[in-house]
Amino acid sequence: MLDPRVTERRNPRSIDIDVATPLDIVDLMNAEDGGVAVAVASQRVAIARAITLAEEAFRGGHRLFYVGAGTSGRLGVLDASECPPTFGSDPAMVQGIIAGGPAALTRAQEGAEDRPDGARADLTAAGVTAGDFVVGIAASGTTPYVRAALEQARTLGARTGIIACSPPAPELVSALDVVIVPITGPEVVTGSTRLKAGTATKMVLNMITTGAMIRLGKTYGNLMVDLQATNDKLRDRAERLVMTTCGLAREEAHALLLDAQGHVKVAIAMHKLGLDRETAIGRLADAGGVIRSLVTDGPPPVEIA
Repeated sequence: MLDPRVTERRNPRSIDIDVATPLDIVDLMNAEDGGVAVAVASQRVAIARAITLAEEAFRGGHRLFYVGAGTSGRLGVLDASECPPTFGSDPAMVQGIIAGGPAALTRAQEGAEDRPDGARADLTAAGVTAGDFVVGIAASGTTPYVRAALEQARTLGARTGIIACSPPAPELVSALDVVIVPITGPEVVTGSTRLKAGTATKMVLNMITTGAMIRLGKTYGNLMVDLQATNDKLRDRAERLVMTTCGLAREEAHALLLDAQGHVKVAIAMHKLGLDRETAIGRLADAGGVIRSLVTDGPPPVEIA
């Protein structure tokens, strides 16, 4: 096993995992996972840089693309797909591109990660252009599909970054705008990067999109006021958000949301500033979507029992 990639090395702590009891397997995997957060924390400055690049892309009317193969690609698609219901964002703002296309989300497409031409074609089909931010996700740091996608993105004038759990080649690193490399070490099952590497990747993706959306004003304090109330659970949450932030009874919050056409952030601005819906929307637009720029008070503090 002379592969230089960290993600391909054997883990000396799991040599005898094939004769371990179920409880021993749980304890071993949990112990290994304990170092993931530390590895991610080591990349805090680079992750913050990625948040800034994503925010700049969004504010310029551009997009964030995640590009990966296998588990890495699935995690990118997952993070992208969760942004609209959580933050009320346009589905085009954050997009996941996976080697092998949609079929690869549920069934491995062997060989897709080795096709650079596929990456270039996929970025062209997605309409990647200057001003966009393209983040490659490759646990090993060497995936040909991802490297080709990043090269294509740079050619198109997009900003670029990579998330990897083994150091990428120096020539790739030097060409990128941000490099995020949480070294999680050898996996419990050698080469199975859906484990620690996948967990670290998910944590980083959470931070990038959540951080950028917060910066865009998608939250008021820690309340997600741009959610899309598309089901009973979210409609209930929307009413509770308005009740909490505006000090209203359930019936009053319901009526205010009707006037705001279901948009929590607009409802809050309408109530706190005494505005009609159209004026509130205009004031929010002028403030870059950030409620805190319009009102002097924040959401009420959390009562700790």
